[in-house]
Amino acid sequence: MQEEKWHPPLQTRPWWKLKTIVHWPIVASQRKRLSWVQLAGHKGSFKAGEEGTILKKFCENEKLCFERLRGDVLQPFVPGYHGVVEREGENFLRLTDLIGDFDGPSVMDCKMGVRLQHRGSLVSLCLFSFKMPPCRTYLEEELVRARERPKLRNDMYEKMLEVDSEAPTPEEHEQRAVTKPRYMQWRETLSSTHTLGFRIEGVKRPDGTCSTDFKRTRSKEEVIQVFRDFVAGNINIIKTYLKKLEEIRKILGSSEFFMTHEVIGSSLLFIHDHTEKAEVRLIDFGKTTALPEGQTLNHQVPWEEGNREDGYLWGLDNLLQLLNSLAKE
Repeated sequence: MQEEKWHPPLQTRPWWKLKTIVHWPIVASQRKRLSWVQLAGHKGSFKAGEEGTILKKFCENEKLCFERLRGDVLQPFVPGYHGVVEREGENFLRLTDLIGDFDGPSVMDCKMGVRLQHRGSLVSLCLFSFKMPPCRTYLEEELVRARERPKLRNDMYEKMLEVDSEAPTPEEHEQRAVTKPRYMQWRETLSSTHTLGFRIEGVKRPDGTCSTDFKRTRSKEEVIQVFRDFVAGNINIIKTYLKKLEEIRKILGSSEFFMTHEVIGSSLLFIHDHTEKAEVRLIDFGKTTALPEGQTLNHQVPWEEGNREDGYLWGLDNLLQLLNSLAKE
């Protein structure tokens, strides 16, 4: 791949490394813009781009998603994609800086979707039910690989212990390790992924402070309180977010991309500032994969192994209902 013309790097400050590995890169330009928030898990995934852009470490799957989104009705609601560039021997996706036009923004990352293992009818799935069955937010192929080549992870066992020393089974305590699917499934039963079909990953405030302590934020009331704090009680911002989400919900119903892709690990990014300007964008498509030709997803029905349903719309509908209740306070 031909490297684009090199430009002098922008002045940068160190990235914050948070407890759950959410990185918030800051780029100091003449406009003092902040780069958009991204759930990381991969240290060193971002670099400063030219004015108005950031560089995200190359992922072939995510590149394909951005290419397929071109011309789709969903395209205006995702980061602008400006191709692949090379820096210091590494390839990066060049994306629009989503918060460059905000003045000291507040930012929230909500991971959407849930894998619902359910043997009953869809009718029995009630919004805000707190007795949901086990769930997963990883690809089915990961489950297959884990079965064929189970890999024990000491680091995930330690993370499990940090939250609940009684969570591992006696066998897991003995081997001091768990598999990744086991850890992920357990983790998500603690959060609102299990109860609402989405979970809050991280929040950045206007003063630059960040929080990712939402592992046990599980109930409707707890999530509402996080949103209430996030907007500092400003109902006008909540109403704007609600309007944006309603528009996204409508667009998803007619998006060819959405109907023909398994949307796993994607987030909704909420952004607002003191002027009450607010936006919502879909981000993170590294695990979003195309379905076999002719297959489509409902995005609401319960997951059963093989159907690849991701529960995205179930989570979005719960989020809409939650913000509706908050807007009426």
